[in-house]
Amino acid sequence: MQALVINGRLDLALVELPDPVPGEGQVRIRVDVVGICGSDLHYYFEGANGAFVVREPLVPGHELAGRVDLDPSGRLAPGTPVTVHPARFGESRPGIETEPHLWPNGSYLGSASTTPHTQGAMSGLLVVEAGMLRVLPDALPVRRAVLAEPLAVALHGAGRAGDLRGARVLVSGAGPIGLLAVVAAQAAGAAEVVATDVLPQPLARAAALGATTVPAGGDAIASESFDVVLECSGAAPALTTAVRAVRRRGTVVQIGILPDEARPVNVAPLVAKEAALLGAFRFKDEIDAAIALLAERPEIEQVITHVLPLTSGAEAFEVAKDPTRSGKVVVSLSADEDGARS
Repeated sequence: MQALVINGRLDLALVELPDPVPGEGQVRIRVDVVGICGSDLHYYFEGANGAFVVREPLVPGHELAGRVDLDPSGRLAPGTPVTVHPARFGESRPGIETEPHLWPNGSYLGSASTTPHTQGAMSGLLVVEAGMLRVLPDALPVRRAVLAEPLAVALHGAGRAGDLRGARVLVSGAGPIGLLAVVAAQAAGAAEVVATDVLPQPLARAAALGATTVPAGGDAIASESFDVVLECSGAAPALTTAVRAVRRRGTVVQIGILPDEARPVNVAPLVAKEAALLGAFRFKDEIDAAIALLAERPEIEQVITHVLPLTSGAEAFEVAKDPTRSGKVVVSLSADEDGARS
């Protein structure tokens, strides 16, 4: 099978790998589409994602959809359309028994956090545990289902803020996760969703999804004007703005990954307003709600702006890193770019 492999910084190769063989309790998927995530960009352009350094060939990709190729149990027929929950959960700890996404010593598809690395989905075939599979409803095309994992991240982040019914919500950063956070806040019943970004192109994409948009910076975002801020950019100045924008006793949820280093952030208003600052890490089981929402709202698919073939992997990564050109960039391994096999 063909696969894209990251060997280190700016070292991406299209290689032939042996077809994987599913063991007991596993299923082999023929991958159709894989989304490029921020972590994939870090692995390619920097050779590391935070502390996780590429030390051996790594197949990236954890946002995927495809079709069952082989289920040794016979439960799923070949061709069954599926997406995948990319986590293998670790070991429970006191206080987080019901939060397996926070358990240590787990793994995630396409990650250098483990040794050997956990190989990802940018390959013709992928073997996963049967419990990681989610069969797609008839109303959800395979191509759109590639958004299930990042939408689950956004739903989890919005859920961390509590009940959003009737709330005024600011989404900070209109990249792919920010766009899906707009969708998540809408689905949760927010009265108004405002998106902000430093670039006009991402703002236009947010407006197409029904968000009110304002440029970042200056006085465009009034102080204490939002019940909830979903910070999706992962930029320290944006967190300072979020703390200023949230109302007294409001909530800021940090969804975007900040650099693991000291950065200047003004949190004094957080104290004075008794506002809450919460983290959001990946997701637990929100992928099921994401699948249902994607089936219900076909227009979410517009978050996907580019679909490129596996043979254009380096180009796909270049396009994905440029927010003036792209929203979600998808790599296609199927016979046509719609993610449907002929």
